[in-house]
Amino acid sequence: MLARRWTPRLLAGLLALATPISAEVPNAADSLTILSWGGAYEQAQRRALFTPFTDAHDVPVAVDSYNGGLKELRQAVAENDVPWDVIDMTRSEAMAACEEGLLEALPSELAAPAPDGTPASQDFFSGALGRCFISHSIFATVVAYRRDAFPGERPTRIADLFDQQRFPGPRALQRTPAANLEWALLSYQVPREELYRLLSTRRGLDLAFARLQSIDNIKWWESGDTPVRLLEEGEVVMASGYNGRFFAAMVERDLPIEILWDGQLQEHETWVIPRGAPNPEAAQTFIRFATTSERQVALARHIPYGPARHSASMQVTTHRDTGLDMRLHIPTHPINAQGAVTKDEAWYARTQERVEALFHEALMTQE
Repeated sequence: MLARRWTPRLLAGLLALATPISAEVPNAADSLTILSWGGAYEQAQRRALFTPFTDAHDVPVAVDSYNGGLKELRQAVAENDVPWDVIDMTRSEAMAACEEGLLEALPSELAAPAPDGTPASQDFFSGALGRCFISHSIFATVVAYRRDAFPGERPTRIADLFDQQRFPGPRALQRTPAANLEWALLSYQVPREELYRLLSTRRGLDLAFARLQSIDNIKWWESGDTPVRLLEEGEVVMASGYNGRFFAAMVERDLPIEILWDGQLQEHETWVIPRGAPNPEAAQTFIRFATTSERQVALARHIPYGPARHSASMQVTTHRDTGLDMRLHIPTHPINAQGAVTKDEAWYARTQERVEALFHEALMTQE
């Protein structure tokens, strides 16, 4: 559930006229409210994006947290009562929200060119620039495990998530179809290129549900901080989660966990402007600022999410506080990406409501 936090805004109504993208924030916004994901990710964004934006443009940034999903956005738009200027949203949900008319269309010239002048259309990865969104990072949903739970043989394949004879103990999984369905079919040795074709059939979904139902003692989570806490407290021995949160737990808190990169589900994270946002021009200026190569590199120095543009990917260096080589920890590193699955976001955008309903019917009713 979203925790709305209203911030004072200048209700000048002076944003009616669309203007070309500018490096300056219009004076009509005295602050921006951004909806993001909390935890270590939000802390990294504060250091790499929000504080530098405030320093550069004298516009404070207030942050709300959520766990994804479109329910609250639908309600806010329907009531013409949208409290957020910018939302950090997965690309699949951005595509679905754009199709529903919940987002503002973005100007084609919004994204800045690369430092060498290469146009944004050539510098961003394929599919990163959409009608209503701009991708800024590529993250992964992965499985992590406690090292001390498996002092001998350790998990090496995503299929080990389902093998509780060799790797006993409770699991924690996100309360969504994404990643769980793909991992379930991978455990049957379904080729990665066949996953979404099979999941488009009832037989494929039933196979995936059956594999997930075979796990004894699942703790379902919604907030991105939960799987880290469950591993830390020893309530589970394996958990799915976002690679950046696990990295922060390993590096900054020295938790005894390891990331299992096999089967990692890669996904774009995007910036969008909700329809009816209070300060759309300032929101556009923030998105242009936050998607520059410089800011994408800065974010990757705090949390290991891969930049969404070529000029930034080539400049990823070390962790800002520890000096670790961040290139080894981002999902798109060639070694980490060997067993990666690229989330078919168009498939999820088309099937989201139906697949979620079937997922909850098959699995949540067992709780």
